[in-house]
Amino acid sequence: MRLKIAALIATWITIASTFAFAQTGFKISGQVNGSDGKSMDGATVYLLRAADSVLVKTALANQSGVYQFENVKQGDYKLSVTMMGYQRYKSEVIKLSQKDITIPAIILQQSGTTLKEVTISSQKPLVEHLIDRTIVNPDALISNAGGTAIDVLEKSPGVIVDENGAISLQGKGNVKIFIDGKPTYLSGIDLENYLKSLPSSSIDQVELMTNPPAKYDAAGNGGVINIRTKRGKAKGFNGGVNLSYSQGHYAKTNDSFNFNYRDNKFNLFGNLSLSTSNNYNDLDINRHFVDDNDQPVTNFLQNSFIRRKSQSYNSKIGLDYYASDKTTLGIGLTGLINPGTERVLNSSKFMDAQNVLDSTIIAHNAQDRTFKNGGINLNYRHEYDKKGHELTADVDYLTYNTNNNQTFNNYSYLPDGTLADNDMLTGTLPANIHIYSAKADYTHPLNDGIKLSVGGKTSYTKTDNVADYFYTVNDVTTPDYGKTNHFIYKETINAGYINASKDFKRVSIQAGLRFENTVSDGNQLGNVQKPDSTFKRNYGGFFPTFYFQYKIDSAGKQTIGLNYGRRIDRPYYEDLNPFIAPLDKFTYYAGNPFLKPSYTNEIEITHTYKNITTSLDYSKTHDDVNETIEIVDGIYYSRPGNIGTTINKGISVNATFDPYKWFNFNMYASLINIHTISDFYTGTLDTKGTFCFLKPVMQFKFKNDWTWQVDGMYQSKVTSAQFIVGQRGRVNTGLSKKLSGSTSLKLVVNDIFKTMVNSGVINNLANTHADYHNVSDSRTAVVSLSYRFGKAISDQRKHNANGAESEQNRVKN
Repeated sequence: MRLKIAALIATWITIASTFAFAQTGFKISGQVNGSDGKSMDGATVYLLRAADSVLVKTALANQSGVYQFENVKQGDYKLSVTMMGYQRYKSEVIKLSQKDITIPAIILQQSGTTLKEVTISSQKPLVEHLIDRTIVNPDALISNAGGTAIDVLEKSPGVIVDENGAISLQGKGNVKIFIDGKPTYLSGIDLENYLKSLPSSSIDQVELMTNPPAKYDAAGNGGVINIRTKRGKAKGFNGGVNLSYSQGHYAKTNDSFNFNYRDNKFNLFGNLSLSTSNNYNDLDINRHFVDDNDQPVTNFLQNSFIRRKSQSYNSKIGLDYYASDKTTLGIGLTGLINPGTERVLNSSKFMDAQNVLDSTIIAHNAQDRTFKNGGINLNYRHEYDKKGHELTADVDYLTYNTNNNQTFNNYSYLPDGTLADNDMLTGTLPANIHIYSAKADYTHPLNDGIKLSVGGKTSYTKTDNVADYFYTVNDVTTPDYGKTNHFIYKETINAGYINASKDFKRVSIQAGLRFENTVSDGNQLGNVQKPDSTFKRNYGGFFPTFYFQYKIDSAGKQTIGLNYGRRIDRPYYEDLNPFIAPLDKFTYYAGNPFLKPSYTNEIEITHTYKNITTSLDYSKTHDDVNETIEIVDGIYYSRPGNIGTTINKGISVNATFDPYKWFNFNMYASLINIHTISDFYTGTLDTKGTFCFLKPVMQFKFKNDWTWQVDGMYQSKVTSAQFIVGQRGRVNTGLSKKLSGSTSLKLVVNDIFKTMVNSGVINNLANTHADYHNVSDSRTAVVSLSYRFGKAISDQRKHNANGAESEQNRVKN
């Protein structure tokens, strides 16, 4: 421990001394004014490569009309400036060599008042790389049209979404999902349903952070994915409507409306969406039981045809009040109602060693579920000066309510088809979660170019889960105390951090240290057959982060980078509940009150040459939490467990090529090795496997604003802990036509060859071989219509609002 502390202190001393003696990097800055001399608050300034007009960076002018680009490489550039109601401005070539540049004031000329008269010629690239994150711009991918947030993630580089909706980043699970800087507090089916309710048309950017800065919670061994939703910055009343219809085996819709009204001291904004989901899964699970000599004993073949229907009503409304040019107060309200049904026709066949039918069970399982989420956010921002010296604060309250009614109706038949018996299990599962959170962040740029940030946060969570089950046989209903339970969980997390960053002539450095302390209290109330049980935990830890980037050449065309971070994964609330819950008559989910938090150390080395970025990644997780499958008397029990140590090693390449003005190609490729070592219930579990992952995107631009795109993905066989997941892939294509300056039409076909099929093998089962095969409604045709509208208002008070970032990620059902 002393050595670790000494190493940490030495690292900070080295960083501090480096800050003291280094020089600043190159900057391009300037001001945007109107023809009347007033500053253009909210004007968008694009920095383009002079040679081919490829977008390099984007900035927004503040209330004084001032914009700034930092850490810009040497080279030749152009500026393009847009503002609603004004003509687009294009600069001459700007030569950046050995010093910072201040551009003379840019004057925009009025061109009218309607949005359709504004044309932005520069398109954001699909992927952008920053020192601490990778940014994905979903609108750059045509096949995202008419989709949802889960579709956008599936098509993002390095992101894998499995058949259960679990999300991994660069081969590592336990990824935390944030929306506009706030964790969602969701996991499992709840997170999947929430992401499916968020239209892709409402997403502005996706930030992928394998090693998030100290400002973010340390939770999430797999990193953080932050989904930023669209929010209008132009003054006046403006917005957009997106309508989409999707047809696969079943029809689906996804419609959204976003608006923004900004005038004088107020800014009102919102996003409303309505979606209908209609899907199926055709799932086969085969279990072959053997004796100690691996000789066949019996076979259990199960098929489940699952039909899911749901509607999602999603809303977000906010109001900013500009008390002065430096102070902003805001309030935000969010709401989600997601009712859904699930109907399952389950056929289970029991065969002897010679595959002769012994018996059959037909089950008609039904689930009616309603998920509701509401939240309120109060935020404050004060800008002390124009250099980035500011204070922000957030107070949040979130509530989640789930009501789930289940029915499992089972009919047993003899080999000749004679009904042997019938039983029914019914369950009512209400759940409530209340989350309170407060945080503050203070940023202070120092005179020598160091940007220093400090902050603190406290959160309190209370979950209340009830499960009442009843068993009916021969028309007699009795409580099933083996499954009935009442679980209450409380948790308090207090955290604080410090972060420092500085750009030098060729070097950029960022370092942070975060401390988090967790106090938790779980109470299983039990019932007449099961005794009460409780557990308490109190633990804390330090979580350092470090980023380093060096420009190999003076022009900055080639760079190398290094980042390191330590993270924690706390158990999901529901995973700590020790009682079992049925998925069907032969498959049960069980919690584990003995789960411990897991810790991950990760280091990544990157190299960038022009538009090609290569990364080497190594991470080691202790007490890794993973799903485990155990078979007892022929029944599957799925429960989370600390399986031991997991080591991930990987190499990835992300490259973009623009060989012609009409052709663009992007390729993401990775090769990842996963090694798991665990003391498993069947003995030592020691698995190792390497898989590859590919995501290519090709885009062709034609005359008259036509664009054609082909993209896809391929994942080879994955070996991870107890599971071997089979290879899968898909090919998508899309056609886009800009009908006018404000209207566009897109036609998309996803999974053309219907190859997105999930299959695999479950290993390390006692005297059992098991495999599965799952087909879903993955091949769909989508038509999407987007319309933007708006009217600019001139001569109004100038402000630059910024939504505060707080927290919201650990609910599971």
